[in-house]
Amino acid sequence: MSTIKTRPFDMANYLTNAEEVTEYLRQVLEDGDPVELGAALGDIARARGMTQLARDTGLSRESLYKSLSGERAPNSDTLFKVIRALGFQLTLASAAPAAPAQ
Repeated sequence: MSTIKTRPFDMANYLTNAEEVTEYLRQVLEDGDPVELGAALGDIARARGMTQLARDTGLSRESLYKSLSGERAPNSDTLFKVIRALGFQLTLASAAPAAPAQ
């Protein structure tokens, strides 16, 4: 009997264009989990190159790997630096219809 060899799933291998990356982030943001957002940004950073992200943010690669590991929620300063360096901007929209003015 032959043994089937597998490797761990890595989302970074599937983020090959801007549309896929944008949709991935959109889905993650809907959950509202900062740990998941950090992990997703880590996936995107690995897909694009962590060394370049470190240069663009002014943070060390080691710090980025830790912050974007999905093991903890990154601090807001790191999140904003990474989001900007990856070429994204955050836009807010109302989650519920506005109440009529009285």
